Amino acid sequence: MSERERTVEAGSDADDGGRFAVPRGLLDRLRADPVRAPEHLALAAAEIHGPAARRWASSHTGEQPDELARMAKRRHASLSRYGGAITGMGGWLTILPDLAALAWVQSHMVLFIAAAHGHDPTDPMRPAELLVLQELYDDPRAAREALDGTGKRVATALVTRRLTGRRGKDRLAVRRMAQMAGKRFGTRLGGRMIPGFAAIFNAVVNERDTRALADRAIDFYRP
Repeated sequence: MSERERTVEAGSDADDGGRFAVPRGLLDRLRADPVRAPEHLALAAAEIHGPAARRWASSHTGEQPDELARMAKRRHASLSRYGGAITGMGGWLTILPDLAALAWVQSHMVLFIAAAHGHDPTDPMRPAELLVLQELYDDPRAAREALDGTGKRVATALVTRRLTGRRGKDRLAVRRMAQMAGKRFGTRLGGRMIPGFAAIFNAVVNERDTRALADRAIDFYRP
């Protein structure tokens, strides 16, 4: 298998034919529970991407872990750039699905990098580590508690109770997905909704943020 073929394979998923569509029903969960939107996505990603990452790593047991991790980085950075170029044109109406799709690709990448370095991508700590690498939590234990629904249950209930209507929940879901995907409100997020500029902006920023996440994941999982 050539390097190009291996790199392409690092960004494919036998379960979905290589398409990175956010699973049906996940967006509804993000909107229904916006405070915990990243946790919902991380758990779904581990469940769906974990087995695929394990199969991929098992099929490349003779190759160097660093090389496999770099393949995953290149492929997913490319996917993020391409996805950014074709999304964001719907402005506010599509920004939540766009951000969720980016976070979905990035979560796939992190699990493949973990697998490349010999870590079981189906381990219950992987989604917790994903949240730490995305800088939403300071340590995996706190992230795991949040995933189990214990760490911030009271705070979540209080914030959610203050939200009024679908629009308020959607805005919070967008903010949480932006944080998960490495975005910040203001210029970087606002650029996603400027007609004629969004495609270029999304492509460049998506790739940059995905590469930065890959570097953090490689440093974290490398022995």
